[in-house]
Amino acid sequence: MPAKPPVLFVHGLWLHPASWQPWIDLFTERGYDCAAPGWPGVADTVAESRADADAIADHGIDDVDAHYSTIIEKLPAAPIVIGHSFGGMIAQKLLGEDKAVAAIGLDAAQIKGVLPLPLSSLRSTLPVFKNPANKHRAVSLTAEQFRYSFGNALTEEESDALYEKWAIPAPGRPLFEAATANFSPHSPAAVETGNSGRGPLLLVAGGRDHTVPEAITKATLKQYRHSDAVTDYEVFPDRGHSLTIDGGWRSIAAFCLTWLAEQGL
Repeated sequence: MPAKPPVLFVHGLWLHPASWQPWIDLFTERGYDCAAPGWPGVADTVAESRADADAIADHGIDDVDAHYSTIIEKLPAAPIVIGHSFGGMIAQKLLGEDKAVAAIGLDAAQIKGVLPLPLSSLRSTLPVFKNPANKHRAVSLTAEQFRYSFGNALTEEESDALYEKWAIPAPGRPLFEAATANFSPHSPAAVETGNSGRGPLLLVAGGRDHTVPEAITKATLKQYRHSDAVTDYEVFPDRGHSLTIDGGWRSIAAFCLTWLAEQGL
């Protein structure tokens, strides 16, 4: 049996990469070599990341794409990339650039060409957009803001516990870049959606997600209509943006593992 591809987990805004550890443990049990490196400037621990927000600030989508591209170059083989939120956008970019053998986008941030912008998504990102200077800053969420954006499908207690455990500052630049993507001919939020030679892609939506509502994921799926490559879609109706870190994470991970097996990966 051929060796399984390595797996690269990519976090999104406001979550530390260590939040992937349960996924890493499960995927390692299934025979995958896994890594979850942080975005540029993200420190090794949550506490260090909170203490040095300036190091996280002002990194845009192209910076993050280049960062993970460099990491991939050092791997023994092209990886499966699994990304959450903006990490899901990065996963799609890397797949479209033929740097990954497959990608999974979990509640993936909107790519260029996606038009729906539900009110809940606007409210979730308001802490960044309320001040234009935040484009060059790192912005932290309060526990209440985290509860609306990530933990709305959870109890207040679970949401607050996840906030204390995993929340870190996030750069505002990617959000500003995504918001203006459809007005920018060379937007970093653009993805090679027409690439028919790429590996398979799975897009997963949470039906109760405030930050990336299901309408955004469905609109993302439509962007791939000109590609002959495998592009699958799944919605978990009762899950919010916390679906990778909350008490139900294992059901999402198990679905991803089954899908990878179906793709021969």
